[in-house]
Amino acid sequence: MGIKKYDKIIKITVPTPFPIGDVNTYLVKGDRLTLIDAGINTPEARAAFQLGVAEAGYKVSDIEQVILTHHHPDHIGLLDDFDVDIYGHSYCGNWISYNESFLNWRREFFIDLFRALGVPQEMIQLANNLDNTLKFGCEKSVLTGELKEGDELPALPGWHVLETPGHAQSHLVFYREKDGCLLAGDHVLKSVSSNPLLEPPSVRGAERSKPLLQYNNSLRKIMYMDIQQALTGHGNDIKSIHSLIERRFARQHDRAMFILSMLKEKPMTIFEVCTKLFPEIYIKETGLTLSETTGQFDYLLERGDIQVETIENGVIYYRG
Repeated sequence: MGIKKYDKIIKITVPTPFPIGDVNTYLVKGDRLTLIDAGINTPEARAAFQLGVAEAGYKVSDIEQVILTHHHPDHIGLLDDFDVDIYGHSYCGNWISYNESFLNWRREFFIDLFRALGVPQEMIQLANNLDNTLKFGCEKSVLTGELKEGDELPALPGWHVLETPGHAQSHLVFYREKDGCLLAGDHVLKSVSSNPLLEPPSVRGAERSKPLLQYNNSLRKIMYMDIQQALTGHGNDIKSIHSLIERRFARQHDRAMFILSMLKEKPMTIFEVCTKLFPEIYIKETGLTLSETTGQFDYLLERGDIQVETIENGVIYYRG
């Protein structure tokens, strides 16, 4: 926890109860005092945030707008503490306002998806466990404006938006060309790989996204940009982002090749592979581990390395 200052940017770090650890928020001084991401909704995070703002020489009431990198609870949690303009990707809207209709559709989406992935009937109810983290978000905030590729950030001249879906369908990063500074959110983290997470499409019944493929494309988008420093959503800053991305690609490919070797032995469902990859945590972290495994299958399917062997009672089996 604490603060760190850059050119017109102040990092304020607050604790989370999640395995990822602390989350970073940023005050950016422009035509308006802007908060990038709003931490997580816990008493400990709120107290740390308020202390960090005071140590930076401000009051929380001095913050004039909030801009979101994405909609996950540890980045939107304190939004309800503010009565200011809020900007982010359009997908954020259903989450920050706690849209009950959308969240019900989300549960239906995961129940149907889990069945297709081969999750046993007695475990299908785990889809409802995905709601457990929503209590750390907000409930009554509303987007003032939607951000998209190429936009200049409101009241922050020189900062531009890049859409980087993958870790989240709403994910954006913000780039300042004059000094190569990137506000990277969770798109790239220094010490761990970002998890491309399965999420429902914003329109009921639409085809599901393929977050790992999106994530790889989003990494390629920034890989050769002139980025001198990336300020991230978790952990320390990144200065050598290009070599880090290359390592991420290599590690991800190696994981996919390991799965391919399993599927060459016999046809398997995504859930069966998931239990072998994550035997200790797949029950506790069902959404996370199934997202990781499904992403690798999407990658192998796109390469033509695997194919559907059969579909039995709606459950898909793949072979290499």
